[in-house]
Amino acid sequence: MNKKDLTKNEIECKIQIYCSYQERCHKDVYMKLKEYTLNENHINDILTNLITQNYLNESRFSKLYSRSKFNIKSWGKIRIKNELRKRNVSTQNIKSGLEEINELEYKKKLNEIFYKKLSSLKSSPKRLIKQKMFQYLNYRGWESALIYEKINEI
Repeated sequence: MNKKDLTKNEIECKIQIYCSYQERCHKDVYMKLKEYTLNENHINDILTNLITQNYLNESRFSKLYSRSKFNIKSWGKIRIKNELRKRNVSTQNIKSGLEEINELEYKKKLNEIFYKKLSSLKSSPKRLIKQKMFQYLNYRGWESALIYEKINEI
């Protein structure tokens, strides 16, 4: 069956399954609905229904996204915030998502990835180690002040 042959109700059922499988942001669901070549009124109706039926919840998405990217990918708060902004998540929800990260765990994770990376750079000159450590941690979204604090321990 072609995507163009589906009715609005069939599309809505498919999108409910799409949202049930994994937590989604509004932008992802909107882009998925655009694939079905629906008009804007139908897309807005479906999005409204998904929100009222609690298939789509931006606050829940931002909290889960923040926790999982921190725990699994070891991202810092800056990277998480930027990625949530790319997904058009509201500032309030970004803030509540970042509050899900415990400060003690945050510093502990920074320590872990810092020393893990440092052990792989032992044979390099000290200046190069510091440069590579900054680039590595900065790319992953850790705050510059925290990075410099750790680098000065070398």
